[in-house]
Amino acid sequence: MNSLREVHRPDVSFRWILMICAWVAFLLLTGFFIFLFDLGFPALRDLGFNLLTLEWNPPLKVFGMVSFIYGTLLTSLLALFIATPVSVASAVVLSELAPGKLAKALGFLVEMLAAIPSIVYGLWGLFFLVPILRETVMPFVQKFVGFLPIFGGPIYGVSVFSAAVILAIMVIPTITAVCREIFANIPQVQRDGMLALGATRFEMIQVAVLDSSRSGIFGAMVLGLGRALGETMAVTMLIGNRSELDFSWFAPGQTMASAMASEVAEASGTHLAALGMVGFVLLLISALVFYSTKWALKGSGR
Repeated sequence: MNSLREVHRPDVSFRWILMICAWVAFLLLTGFFIFLFDLGFPALRDLGFNLLTLEWNPPLKVFGMVSFIYGTLLTSLLALFIATPVSVASAVVLSELAPGKLAKALGFLVEMLAAIPSIVYGLWGLFFLVPILRETVMPFVQKFVGFLPIFGGPIYGVSVFSAAVILAIMVIPTITAVCREIFANIPQVQRDGMLALGATRFEMIQVAVLDSSRSGIFGAMVLGLGRALGETMAVTMLIGNRSELDFSWFAPGQTMASAMASEVAEASGTHLAALGMVGFVLLLISALVFYSTKWALKGSGR
């Protein structure tokens, strides 16, 4: 009997260690919410629903954050739209098509993208990517579809679109790594069965790999979206930091994270409180995205 208890003692200890770590993570997240709400409460008390207006003008004591929310959601969703096809295709190549040694080498290079500091992405984007977009890509797009409001207006280079492109590059490693693991865990018999039934390799990948991994791919997209929502330095350097609501993707804009990064050093009083409330709303949006995704996956039975 004593020997049986000794056998199970490591399991009980490991369980308690995991529970403590989980509670630490929960308390940290709760602490972030409490801190930001406490910091931003004076602005909420003094300004109320004026925080949900379009204009942000600190010298005039006007702090409307709607343009920041719009810029955050637009850049993140655009980045996800650009990055997801590239990431899924990369994961398919690495797990299904490339030879073993080449797949390892390419996989290492893709994962290395995640280790590059965001300030390096920002410098590269500002001095290499932005000139290409300003002189080549944006004029080409305006030439053919410039009549659409989202592609209209003057071309500055630094813009919502430039920030979305750099965000897409930054989230590609995250989505690719998760998708690659999902594809690797699909039973080989599922692939062999499709091929035995006469399917081509492309049809096998489409049905046995991609169709059966929809929920996992969606989860990878959510992780990438979480990275995009909170990215700061690279976006601050490329988005133009103009706190106005403009529906053109080629116009400068501002996200919630870039607004806090660019203004917090000089903020005080109501201005600092308003930035605290911006941070609280950003954290709330991130939490809502993750929990709504979890609810959607649970509701779909996947």
